[in-house]
Amino acid sequence: METSKRKKNILFITILSVVGLIGAMALQMIWIYNSYELIRNDLLKVSSEVFEKALREETNLACKEIPEGTEILAGPESDSIPSITYLYEGIQDIGIEMSINRMDSLVEIFLRDKDISNNHYINIIDIKNDTIIKSTSENQADLDDRLNSKIIPIKTDLSQGVQLVLLNPYIYIFKRMGLMLAGTFIIMLIVIVCISYQVRFISRFEKIFQIREDFSYAMIHDMKTPLTSIIMALNFLRSGKLDSRQEMKDKYFDIAENEADHLLTLTNKVLTISKLENHKLEMNKTEVELTPIIEKLTEKFKAKSQKTVNYITDIKAETAYADAEYLEEVLSNLIDNSIKYSGESVEIRISTARDDRYTVLKVHDNGFGISDKDIHLIFRKYERASSVKRNRRNGASGFGLGLNFVDQVVEAHHGKIFVSSIEGEFTEFTIYLPLAEDKNPMQNG
Repeated sequence: METSKRKKNILFITILSVVGLIGAMALQMIWIYNSYELIRNDLLKVSSEVFEKALREETNLACKEIPEGTEILAGPESDSIPSITYLYEGIQDIGIEMSINRMDSLVEIFLRDKDISNNHYINIIDIKNDTIIKSTSENQADLDDRLNSKIIPIKTDLSQGVQLVLLNPYIYIFKRMGLMLAGTFIIMLIVIVCISYQVRFISRFEKIFQIREDFSYAMIHDMKTPLTSIIMALNFLRSGKLDSRQEMKDKYFDIAENEADHLLTLTNKVLTISKLENHKLEMNKTEVELTPIIEKLTEKFKAKSQKTVNYITDIKAETAYADAEYLEEVLSNLIDNSIKYSGESVEIRISTARDDRYTVLKVHDNGFGISDKDIHLIFRKYERASSVKRNRRNGASGFGLGLNFVDQVVEAHHGKIFVSSIEGEFTEFTIYLPLAEDKNPMQNG
């Protein structure tokens, strides 16, 4: 129930984060669009003002060509007919031609004064038929690639007008929006990264919870058996039924002692890993005799295992520079795993060798092997616990501390450990332990 509720909460937070991201992006897009429209309208307003100013300037220049004493009729200015229209038409009526090319040059000068460098052209338009009578450009731009100013009539009957066409307005608009777009991109990138990190963090948090639950289950399951055995043995011993049968009594004492030792070993392993991870455990390294340790472990597992185990040893290096207690525990874990993850008949080869820098120890078995997808996970803490549920049908007991303990101890020795395996055929662990300084020619050199 708790797991289901937690998953629902995580799903809700994830969905809420994604919806929030989409909402933030939508609001940002609306803001950018409104800013775009604002700058576009401002550009249209400025270009229309510039164009009207150029038209008035051109009209003033044309007025200088009017003969003295010539009268030009002017009409009343209105919303539809500005005063410049009467003046423009009057000048045309007395035979003075207005120059749209000169007007075009004036527009360019005035636009540059406004820091607008877009190309442009001017059209004289037949308003009623919506056709171009005259233009300063031979090629008309597509509608989507231009910005048209308002049409200023040059005939009082509103049949003709002039219009400024600004090319590629997006260049100016995006130039004005450059800093805003860059800032928006950076902000959205930060938001996306933060939300992605949040979702990933939540997923990791869920995985940690799941591993904790699996570990708790595996730990209880693994400790239940020795506790049950201890309680059973103590009950028989307390009952007095075995008082007259010393051999059987000693056997039950051995069972209780061995199972208690097993529980103590598990507890110590957890504490040791914690100390190793926090760099609080120091290795008492000396020149350790390997043969006695290997013989002790092989005899121990022969007596302990219910399977048929055949050991093959090849000792070419008699010693290793290590902490004797922890090295024995490392080899014990590897041999125990070889027996656990093998069939009823197990062959284990243990070999040692030495090169110029390392003492090399190998533990090879003919067991089930490790799949390619799992081989890079085996040294993770609780990895065995996290896989208990998926392998509960035929999985071995344990909760994923053994190989992590091995990895941590080898690392504390400044050594290296590698694994090679083919599923269904074999598994081989290889440990490299550095030589003592006085025996390491690479260091002495």
